[in-house]
Amino acid sequence: MGRRTSHSSGAGSAAPLGLVPRVATAQPQEGRLELHGHVQVRAAADLLPAVRPWVRDMAAAFDLDIALTTSGAETSAARPSAVDLSLQADLPAGGYTLRVEQETVHIACADRAGGQAAVRTLYQLAGPDAYRRSARPGRPLTLPRAEITDHPRFTWRGVLLDVARHFLPKADVLRFIDQAADLKLNRLQLHLTDDQGWRMQVRRYPRLTEVGAWRTESGLGSWRAGVQDGTPHGGYYTQDDLREIAAYASARGVTVVPEIDVPGHVQAMLAAYPELGVGGAQVPVRTTWGISEHVLDPDQRALGFVTDVLEEVMEVFDSPWIALGGDEVPTTRWQDAPQVRARAESLGLAHVGELHGWFLAQVCQHVLDRGRRPVVWDEAFSTQLPTRAVVTSWRGWGQGARALAAGHDVVMAPEQVVYLDHRAGDGPDEPVPVGFLRTVADVYAFDPLPTQVAGTLPPGGGTLLGAQAQVWTEHLTDARRVDFATHPRLAAFAETVWSPEQDRSPGSPASTEFLDRLAREHLPRLDAAGVEYRPLDGPHPWQMRPGVAGHLRDLDAELAAGGWDGLGGWTETSGGAQ
Repeated sequence: MGRRTSHSSGAGSAAPLGLVPRVATAQPQEGRLELHGHVQVRAAADLLPAVRPWVRDMAAAFDLDIALTTSGAETSAARPSAVDLSLQADLPAGGYTLRVEQETVHIACADRAGGQAAVRTLYQLAGPDAYRRSARPGRPLTLPRAEITDHPRFTWRGVLLDVARHFLPKADVLRFIDQAADLKLNRLQLHLTDDQGWRMQVRRYPRLTEVGAWRTESGLGSWRAGVQDGTPHGGYYTQDDLREIAAYASARGVTVVPEIDVPGHVQAMLAAYPELGVGGAQVPVRTTWGISEHVLDPDQRALGFVTDVLEEVMEVFDSPWIALGGDEVPTTRWQDAPQVRARAESLGLAHVGELHGWFLAQVCQHVLDRGRRPVVWDEAFSTQLPTRAVVTSWRGWGQGARALAAGHDVVMAPEQVVYLDHRAGDGPDEPVPVGFLRTVADVYAFDPLPTQVAGTLPPGGGTLLGAQAQVWTEHLTDARRVDFATHPRLAAFAETVWSPEQDRSPGSPASTEFLDRLAREHLPRLDAAGVEYRPLDGPHPWQMRPGVAGHLRDLDAELAAGGWDGLGGWTETSGGAQ
């Protein structure tokens, strides 16, 4: 038959489901459904792409012979339908209902996104074995009987992966996508370019990867220590690699948002094409962290170069959003260059610093003219920025609130809470100890729009799309280090942007329950998937990096020093790279 229902008695028969992120409503029931041998899965035509990854993975993990057919097709008597996915128009966008019954799993989805979310719930219901690549003898695919209703809190549930500072091979990026998808995150901002490396093949400008994709060495720990590792580093993705990454993500409900950072964070670009910088001086790909003063000369030549690059970016990625950076742009070289000052005057700008907004406005308009939406960091928010540009607020909530009031859609990404490269513990062995101390409980308490910020917003304005966690990789040299920094805090973040709003402050009933569910249910899934997360009680000995200098920051001290405005945003002189 390919399925069997088991009934059991006792207190554990209807145990909590242990899902992360927590679903809107769940009613566990007694018994379980076992799938083994030959299994039939039926899905509405629009939902076939959502269920295909699950079919492949479960066939391997449980040694099943799974036949996937379109709803309405004749079902083989030898392979009765065990899982059925259908569309239901009256459900919330991205939502679904899921019922594990005696003979069949019934799933109704609002849309493909709802189908992809339901499939991720199926993975988790099957337990840790669902995350293994081959079957363990005598372990059928077992699902607890339950009724679930679920839908997302926000439409933008993002995570940024920085592959510019330390390159990750394609296989590691695909693995990261699986991890994000399992937590029902649906945006991956792929940070492809920075001072320390250019990671995307651009056919029109081959020197971007020939020169810009590698550096002679890398900083070891905080740039303030002045220590280098003496080891060359580099790598890049071909356009076919990036098409594969985008397609792989899309099949799992994740949209890849490519980021090409301008007009700052461009030293790798200038190493390849020095004529784009102020004065045209030759510079190397940057080998240290921090903020480079080498920025684009904001003229028509640089503007044409950037738009040429973006044409290829938009050919490779079908994302509705294209990220353009716009953060941390020192204007020192502009101020020192007579021709740049003259250009600002000819454009009618009040001062040379306004060239930052002028340049980004031109690039944003180019993206808009191609039918896409630009995404910029909050330094780019100004009266020059087209209203259709999405603003990602990283220096706190303040600039995000101002952008919302001005009519921009906003993604909240405050470094005070959701920069996952920042230290997760305050012990002496925490590697590499940079930034603010943000524990799992701290991240779980994150509120994308705190009451004190929401109260400042006038009626109307833009939409808070959601929030995004960041995984910057100055100090994360490979996938193992990325695992350590990202997990399990990413699970805490995911629940804040997917699950219904509630008090999640440290010590609250919700926080206590989450930490218990995380340890009991989610960490075993990460173990089975081979994710080298940070243990809740501190790093393993082999995860430590003794002797590598960090740079600690204290939230209360910076607040007391006046580095924050009234809405939780940096003043002009605060913040900065680690």
